[in-house]
Amino acid sequence: MHIRVVKPGELDEGEIESWRELRAKSGSPANPFMEPEFTLAVAGVRPGARVAVITDDGGPAGFFPYERGPFGHGRAIGLGVSDCQGAVLRPGLRLASRDLLRACALSAWEFDNLEAGQTLFVPDGVEEFASPVIDVGEGYAAYEERLRAQSPKFHRTTTAKERKLGRQAGETRFVFDERDPAALRTLMEWKSAQYRRTGRRDRFAQEWISTLVRRLHATRTPGCSGVLSVLYAADRPVAAHFGLRSRTVLSCWFPSYDTEFAKYSPGLVLHLRMAEAAAAEGIGMLDLGRGAAEYKESLKTGELRVHEGSSTRPGARAALYWLSREPARRAHSYVRNRPRLAGYAQKTLNQVGRLRAR
Repeated sequence: MHIRVVKPGELDEGEIESWRELRAKSGSPANPFMEPEFTLAVAGVRPGARVAVITDDGGPAGFFPYERGPFGHGRAIGLGVSDCQGAVLRPGLRLASRDLLRACALSAWEFDNLEAGQTLFVPDGVEEFASPVIDVGEGYAAYEERLRAQSPKFHRTTTAKERKLGRQAGETRFVFDERDPAALRTLMEWKSAQYRRTGRRDRFAQEWISTLVRRLHATRTPGCSGVLSVLYAADRPVAAHFGLRSRTVLSCWFPSYDTEFAKYSPGLVLHLRMAEAAAAEGIGMLDLGRGAAEYKESLKTGELRVHEGSSTRPGARAALYWLSREPARRAHSYVRNRPRLAGYAQKTLNQVGRLRAR
């Protein structure tokens, strides 16, 4: 076995195609975050992006995308925005995580959305989370029938609000794959305002994230394409979502809406229209992403599992990594797993948001 580390842009076409083929053989859902195009896009905005290319018996055996920081501290490619993480390996490949980290000159590798089934790293996960999904593999009509059965009030209320929106704000129109950059700018402005309003860090204030999203909006490949979906009322955008799709999976990423139309629940209407359009496109699953939210509970038909944690190699640098990351992570976990404390934390965030808005 041989492992060499390269910048993503140094991969040749044969290696990129081998990456796609190995991923297709994994048996996991075809999540676009695990495709080479996402890593290549991140490499354009994150200079520390690297890929470990693993060969065995002279042939391609795996690819491990990551970002390298100071002191050999590594992180999942696109950590902070990537919703599915891990290595792309040949089934049955015998490889130890410590050996891979050593070849990458990493003392630690951090992840927060490690894909289930990543046997190389799952033992290093310290927490497991649900990632709700919508199954539209049997078509939208079958999903809608299931939604009526499991969440009848939700379905009835949401469709009624959609009709009311059309009557009071103007005829509604939905575009599954909107190419207008102005619509993307509008979504990013809404999302930034939402982050500030809820006391959270504005992701789009970070240049690398906003640039990454714009580049992915222009990416068109079978395994990873940016999809901007917009709900219009009288040709005015009222809700939008930007995500990534493969042939069979739509990974939901950045949804938001115009608060002027909040009473119509345009974000919920948008998600129903997205599910309908995705099914028509041959997409079988919408991955709503890790994180508790009432709308996800209402929309979901099932869930995947993702893991948070870090793989380390024994040594002083790994200890330094642990001291810099683990106490804060454990504190967040402690609060998150106690509903009363989590409620207090949310109230505090909302107060911070109101102060920002003044």
